[in-house]
Amino acid sequence: MASEICRSAVDPDIDLHVPEQRRELREHPAAVLGSISAGGVLGALARYGLDQAFPHQPGAWPWATWSINVGGCLLIGVLVVLINEVWTGQRLLRPFLGVGMLGGFTTFSTAIVDVQQLVEAGPAAVGLAYLVSTAAAALVAVITGSVLTRWALGGAGRRDGHEGDVR
Repeated sequence: MASEICRSAVDPDIDLHVPEQRRELREHPAAVLGSISAGGVLGALARYGLDQAFPHQPGAWPWATWSINVGGCLLIGVLVVLINEVWTGQRLLRPFLGVGMLGGFTTFSTAIVDVQQLVEAGPAAVGLAYLVSTAAAALVAVITGSVLTRWALGGAGRRDGHEGDVR
């Protein structure tokens, strides 16, 4: 089931191996890059605000970063289903919300810095636990977001004709 969910989460609207589908990137690069940039600014500001609201001491478990990454991945799972099955044809929605906003919101580079700080401040096992739990929880969150969104939609708006079928 997980492999079917992951396969269905691949963005089907652009296959960069097909020259005709690369046309969007050639014809509208400013619109695509502008929407990614605008979304990225908003996502990064939201992340910064949460990091400031919930700071952690060096060597303490960085709950804000962990929650941001897991929560952002849950939203990515929701967004992929909505864009592919409900809001089809919205050309700039995926670059703005997915790549920009949620890409700017999630912060796996900061998570790696947190791992380094945890290892330097105490037992390496704590840093390893943080690293593994971040990756595992993020993956589970994407799958959970996708499955719950499909369930909530009840098959409405599906493009593949399998009403009510949760893949």
